[in-house]
Amino acid sequence: MTGKKYYLVAAEVLPEVILKVAEANRMLRAGEVGTAQDAAKAVGISRSAFYKYRDAVQPFTDLNTEHIITFYTLLKNNPGVLSNVLTIFAASGANILTINQSIPTNGCAAVTISADTGAMNRTIERLIADAAALDGVVRFEILAG
Repeated sequence: MTGKKYYLVAAEVLPEVILKVAEANRMLRAGEVGTAQDAAKAVGISRSAFYKYRDAVQPFTDLNTEHIITFYTLLKNNPGVLSNVLTIFAASGANILTINQSIPTNGCAAVTISADTGAMNRTIERLIADAAALDGVVRFEILAG
């Protein structure tokens, strides 16, 4: 038998049980519940359903922890915008490896940032949300990872 195959699937098309297993796994990792039974009960699935899928279901970003991720961002050409984005990375514990910035055109510059996410103290989703919410950030997303 060859290695496992993985598919990247949008959460909104997954069966409800898969989403509930993902939430139960999150609750266990976060210490919000003490046992698999408690997690299954909290999300409204049977313990057997949880055990059936628990090892096969995890958020995409969990696969990226301890890896290098490249982020793409489009920033307004205003003083301090890039500095504020870099502050978000520093606060998250991500280690920036490279920064590439284009010359601004039409008031915006494309910037790619590659970072080692292994020592992060928050989720990648949180880092993205925090950076995207900054004044002057037009776009912020994962490019590769």
